[in-house]
Formats: sequence, C-alpha cells, structure tokens
Amino acid sequence: MAERIQKLLAKAGYGSRRKCEALITAGRVQVNGRTARLGQKADPDTDKIEVDGRKIALEETLYIKLNKPVGVLSSTEDELAMGRPTVRDLVDVPGHLYPVGRLDKQSEGLILLTNDGELAHRLTHPRYGHMKLYRVEVEGYMDDAALDHWRRGGLDLDGRATAPAKIKVIDRNQNRSLLHISLREGRKRQIRRLAAMLDHPVMQLIRLRIGPIKLGDIPSGQWRHLSEEEVESLRSSVMESR
Repeated sequence: MAERIQKLLAKAGYGSRRKCEALITAGRVQVNGRTARLGQKADPDTDKIEVDGRKIALEETLYIKLNKPVGVLSSTEDELAMGRPTVRDLVDVPGHLYPVGRLDKQSEGLILLTNDGELAHRLTHPRYGHMKLYRVEVEGYMDDAALDHWRRGGLDLDGRATAPAKIKVIDRNQNRSLLHISLREGRKRQIRRLAAMLDHPVMQLIRLRIGPIKLGDIPSGQWRHLSEEEVESLRSSVMESR
C-alpha cells in the first residue's frame, strides 16, 4: 500500500515527520533510483526507498509503557557518558525507541517509548498540549491561597507566564500535602520549580497518565507493550489534536 514517503521514513526510525521532510527536501531520499519529492507516495513492497543510498528497513511499530524508577534518566542514552542508567536499559527490545514525556532523574512514573517518530513528535510537541496527570507530594500544608495561585497560572518561569493548572487535593496536613496535578504544558522541571516558588518543595513526583494512557499497576522499573485498545486510543487522541 502506497504511503507518503515521510511517513514511511518515520516508521523506519528516521525521526519525526518534520525531520523526514527535511531529508526529502535536502535531496537525500531516492525512490527507485530517482530523487524523491515532498508529498510523493511509495509502496515499500514494490518500490526501492533509500536514504543516502541505503535502503530503508521498516520496523515493526512498537508502543511501550514503562514505570520509570527514581534515579533513571528518561533519555535513551547518558549524554554526559557517566554510566548512569537510562530508560533504554530497562526495555530489552531491539531497534530505535523514542521516549515520550520526559521526567527528571528524581521523578518516577509513566513514560511511553515508541519507534513511531510521527506519533512521538505529536505527543511531545508543546503545540498539541496533551494532558498529563501527576501525583505530587509536597512539604507542609499547602493552603488554598497557594493552590489558587498555582491553578490560575501566570507564574513567571524562564520569562514566560505559566498556563492554568488543574489541581485536586487528595490529602494534606501540617507535614505534607498530596495533590493530583494536571498540565497541558511541560517545561523543564516545571512542577518542582513552581512548588519551590510557593515554598512547598516536592517530596515525591509520580506521573500517572499521558493523554489517554494510564500508568496502571505496572511495578517500578517494569514495562509492557500497549494493548490494541490503548494504541487506538493514543492514535485517536493524536488525530484530535491536529
């Protein structure tokens, strides 16, 4: 079945659709020996598709959810080459995998990994604003004034105002407050930084959900393939965000 070449390249692990389009525009992609055009379609069963003279190999599309433990990097490699464990070390399947929804080293919970470059791009790019749910425990009793301040948004983070957030109080006492926080934006260490700004440092942060996909009962450090129903719900959420 013929598909757009950039989609086939994404399936073969060459990155997001934008990156694949850049490869085509740069003249690095050939179909049956001729330079490919942007928007052109090809059938991988009958056409020879090459990047820089090398035939592409379509991989089985994988969708995996992982419960990242504390102390593990959410990237696929340690950029500082210090031997720190990464999420890729925990998932023993071959091929390219892109992490969706990064967490800082001290945070834990749901991370998706896939070799579907286009889907990974749509789930991570800020313009699409997929909802993410976190279970957050902070120091001290966070009063209603502080909660409302956070909910309204408008807090300065790197020179830009934060968007409103949905925050539900699960429990609180003088020692700590347990919250469920839903966000559509995901700036670097956003929850930790905002909690510290409000004088309630984070004690524990667990991501419970990305879009329609829930962490569920997967033990820390373990993973599983998404079910067909989960993959379909994920694809539907991506289509709705266009």
